[in-house]
Amino acid sequence: MLAPMSGVSDRPFRRIVRRFGAGLVVSEMIASDAMLREVRDELRKAEIDADDAPAVVQLAGWDPAVMAEAARLAVDGGAAVVDINMGCPVKKVVNRLAGSALMRDEALAGRIIEAVVGAVPVPVTLKMRTGWDDSDRNAPRLARIAERAGVKMITVHGRTRCQMYGGRADWAFIRRVKDAVDLPVVANGDIATPDDAVECLALSGADGVMIGRGAYGRPWILRQVADRLAGRGDPAAPSLAELKAILVEHLDAMLSHYGVNAGLRNARKHVGWYSQGLPDSAGFRQTVNNTVEPSRVFAAIDRYFDPLIERRAA
Repeated sequence: MLAPMSGVSDRPFRRIVRRFGAGLVVSEMIASDAMLREVRDELRKAEIDADDAPAVVQLAGWDPAVMAEAARLAVDGGAAVVDINMGCPVKKVVNRLAGSALMRDEALAGRIIEAVVGAVPVPVTLKMRTGWDDSDRNAPRLARIAERAGVKMITVHGRTRCQMYGGRADWAFIRRVKDAVDLPVVANGDIATPDDAVECLALSGADGVMIGRGAYGRPWILRQVADRLAGRGDPAAPSLAELKAILVEHLDAMLSHYGVNAGLRNARKHVGWYSQGLPDSAGFRQTVNNTVEPSRVFAAIDRYFDPLIERRAA
């Protein structure tokens, strides 16, 4: 599964990841109150491609009634699954008592889950962390609350909120969640290779893995993990020529989706991730970051990648 990632798992990226064989892909996190106010950026996040099927839309919020209405809107827009975010650690989300802040208020978390489950005819899932901090890693308790409320699947990021993205994900702790419920449990956090996925499943006992930052600049990693877990071996990473084609496709899709200015701005981080570890990539990234015309960006891609491809082929 592809994790919901703000500013990353948009329609262009989901489309590419789908092409590489991801099982489920999840939208960016959508603020439920902003969705009801019809804020343009939030509505754009909720847009669904035919390629998204089954489409999973993730909602965040702190008001049960608002979350329920946003869930209804998401389903009306084509969502086949609604995911509730109780894992986002970002300060601006937590300060509004949403995301992982809800793990500190199990009663409110339960009311939100009940409201969303009762509002829509599609499966509702939950994504959370192991807890707020090490003093109360309450994910197993919250998982039981979610199960009683009708949630159909739970994803656990193996860190507390206070860890943010520091340290290592505690895959072994996820087993406590798995043991607490009779639901599919998905493990998330620090899964960047097929070996990571195998080790994570062994330690967590989870039913599947969700990949987030490990897919930055490597949308094919989900296929590699799926093939390893299915016993099909390890498919090779794309060649440089294939990598260039993926980057060009991704950039073109972002320009179409966002328009020129926002498309180029949002694409810059992806250009950096795709070129990470390649020779002399810093200068290439600087050129792209300082260019505001799409034709010049595509030309810069040609100038950078074509000599590398020729040298690799020699």
